[in-house]
Amino acid sequence: MQTNFTLAQLADPDVAESEKILRKCVHCGFCTATCPTYLLLGDELDSPRGRIYLIKDMLENGKPATDTVVQHIDRCLSCLSCMTTCPSGVHYMHLVDHARHHIAETYERPLPDRVQRKLLTEILPYTDRFRWALRAATLGKAFKGILPDRLKTMLSLAPGKVHPPSRQERPGVFPAEGTRRARVALLSGCVQPVLNPAINEATIRLLNRLGAEVVIPQGQGCCGALTHHMGAKEPEFAPANVRAWMREIEGEGLDAIVITASGCGTTVKDYGFMLREHPELSEQAARVSGLAKDITEVVAMLGLPEVPVPRALKVAYHSACSMQHGQRIKDPPRKLLKQAGFQVVEVPEGHICCGSAGTYNILQPELAGQLRERKVKNIESVQPQVIATGNIGCMTQIGQGTGIPIVHTVELLDWATGGPVPEPLRGMA
Repeated sequence: MQTNFTLAQLADPDVAESEKILRKCVHCGFCTATCPTYLLLGDELDSPRGRIYLIKDMLENGKPATDTVVQHIDRCLSCLSCMTTCPSGVHYMHLVDHARHHIAETYERPLPDRVQRKLLTEILPYTDRFRWALRAATLGKAFKGILPDRLKTMLSLAPGKVHPPSRQERPGVFPAEGTRRARVALLSGCVQPVLNPAINEATIRLLNRLGAEVVIPQGQGCCGALTHHMGAKEPEFAPANVRAWMREIEGEGLDAIVITASGCGTTVKDYGFMLREHPELSEQAARVSGLAKDITEVVAMLGLPEVPVPRALKVAYHSACSMQHGQRIKDPPRKLLKQAGFQVVEVPEGHICCGSAGTYNILQPELAGQLRERKVKNIESVQPQVIATGNIGCMTQIGQGTGIPIVHTVELLDWATGGPVPEPLRGMA
């Protein structure tokens, strides 16, 4: 794609990076075949290629974001399926992130939209606030009929049970069983410990069993994905996490930074890019990104022990978009589940997003609902006994549309190697 940015514009590092990305696009349209919103809406502007044209025009001409641009960029899930499909290597993720930053700086959203986004950014990244918000939501459901549609959507996603704080949320060290083979840090997360603390509990048990010492570092917090993808110009949480992990790296050392929510993993693995213009942190951020691993990557590295009693359950593995497209991790989760004795079945249209996409199912509930129905229909078509995935957002989204139990991949691996039965499966064991 030919571009016409001025030298003054290219002096901005973000514009210079976007210009490089734009030049790689050859208008081939392969991306339209796998874009969820284009499949649903059939609108060229709701495809990656269409959005690229909108972004190019906006950035190249130095325009404030318009209603049209905002509408179509907001509809993008950032599922990154287009990046897997693209034969030219267009890094759409960095381009659309830049577009969102530009929108945040140049466009004033309607008041209800601003209030909703403010609530999300001030609550979801903070575990304690999120837990209190869910408790309030439990009471608020009694008044759901008289609330605005935006609040109804948020309440509908709130779980019926709010888990109390667990030990795994606090800084600490969980020693390896037997000889220590590795030392790893675990990103405990912000939303996940509240919605499903069993995931981190299973992760620690499994890693300890495999000979890894697990540390929950002091000072780490939300990965920053939520605020970043909602247009925050400066990484809000990444610097604190980099400093927290560097203290461990420079202390007793780390073999990996383990992440159990693939959406977080995609972001942490991008810290090196996100903090490239921060002289005091750029090298450290790149080092952190290099150590960041999904839990299945770490288990594959340590080696799963032989399973004494295979669990003959039929498992539909849902590969989260942030896993298969964002991190390009496709085979390890399936191989580990098979190695653990489960019968893994492929889901039709496995490359299409379920509609969770961070806060997408809150901000774009209609499209998210259509994608959930499509995903659930495909999953149920293979008649699994259980659904496994590696992202808490997908678990919440898909779980609302089906009665099939859904668990994190690590919960099944922990169970197969000596851990307790995952709670959703206790009636089946």
